[in-house]
Amino acid sequence: MASTVATPLPPDVRVMNATALAIVALAGAVVVAAALAWLARQPAFAFRSIRLEGEVTRNNAATLRAIAAPRLTGNYFTLDLQGARRAFEDVPWVRHAVVRRVFPNRLVVVLEEHHPVAVWKGDEGNDRLVNSHGEVFEANLGDVDEELLPEFAGPDDATAATALALHRALVPVLRPLDLGVTRLAVSRRGSWTLELDNGASLELGRGSEAELHARVARFARTVTQVAARQRRGWSHADLRHGDGYALTMKGPLASAAAGEAQP
Repeated sequence: MASTVATPLPPDVRVMNATALAIVALAGAVVVAAALAWLARQPAFAFRSIRLEGEVTRNNAATLRAIAAPRLTGNYFTLDLQGARRAFEDVPWVRHAVVRRVFPNRLVVVLEEHHPVAVWKGDEGNDRLVNSHGEVFEANLGDVDEELLPEFAGPDDATAATALALHRALVPVLRPLDLGVTRLAVSRRGSWTLELDNGASLELGRGSEAELHARVARFARTVTQVAARQRRGWSHADLRHGDGYALTMKGPLASAAAGEAQP
């Protein structure tokens, strides 16, 4: 019975076959790329509409489109989504935008707006706003009623988040005294001061949020009794003492009175 022995191809033939396959694959890739490029340039894929979803309280749809749309370049295939997101987030009052393409020629943008909770008084002198996340942002202050917002002040923008957390912690503590916080400020050394809606002020000093909260809570529990013994109102309280606080009383005989605030 005869047997057949396979003879390997010469090296030059193998190289030729491999080269031919590579050329065919490259040509195919070029054809596909050219086809995609041609497809991407077709007018059918140019964006025909932008649908806005989410929060559009501060900006109407026409304003948003007028400001952001000129910065949107490309079509369904070529649009830079990150650049599109930044275009919408640069619109005043827009905090965050999510941009999504919808085949073949639509754009959907979901917006989150800033919710102002305070006015920021920074060292640079220009008033800005603080949102509910503790972020400082630029906006027209005429769009909000500043009298309804407390003021936060500090040496840099990063202080705003700390001020907001402290404000949220202290407001409920002072509410039983029918007192509201109108201003919360911190010095460069980290010492906090509160101004209240009755014109009085609290010197809190330095410390963690928990430490400051404990001082104000101790004050709120006892100040009514301390002031009643003096038969006068008070205009300032220094809470930096370890075992109590000092009150500056109102009236012609105003003086500092020690208020022992035992738990």
